[in-house]
Amino acid sequence: MIEIKLVHQLPELNLVETLAKEIWTEHYTPIIGRAQVAYMLNKFQSVETMSNQIDEGYQYYAILHDDKMKGYFSIQKREHKLFLSKLYVLKSQRGLGLGKAAIQYITKQAPQLDCDCIALTVNRFNKKSIKAYEKMGFTNIGEVVMDIGEGYIMDDYILEKKIN
Repeated sequence: MIEIKLVHQLPELNLVETLAKEIWTEHYTPIIGRAQVAYMLNKFQSVETMSNQIDEGYQYYAILHDDKMKGYFSIQKREHKLFLSKLYVLKSQRGLGLGKAAIQYITKQAPQLDCDCIALTVNRFNKKSIKAYEKMGFTNIGEVVMDIGEGYIMDDYILEKKIN
């Protein structure tokens, strides 16, 4: 059974940080390299960063499968868009519908938050994720290159899904 649970306590955030390290190391090292993965984990996926983001209005959710955390996501309302900041699932759990369940949950939340679309950025070389998002109704509306410090950039596509 898949369950979505709000995460905001320190023990849960510690679990998310541990999960992030495992997922990012496996998934992103071939795409952006080990050094940038380590930098981005420290900058964007640490307990301290997540706590600060929660204070800034981000909501973190655990994706549970059979009562164990197998993935997580983060959203933030930005005017009339719901920004999907993060959506990550363990490699062993991909293809089981966890990402789809997260998108369905977010899609139901959007109108309640007065949002008419879900927006996200995805690394342009992350082909499997792009394909999965497109299958769930997202379309590519542009691209963005962001300097994230230490000589690293994020080279992303911007995807959106309209909510009826």
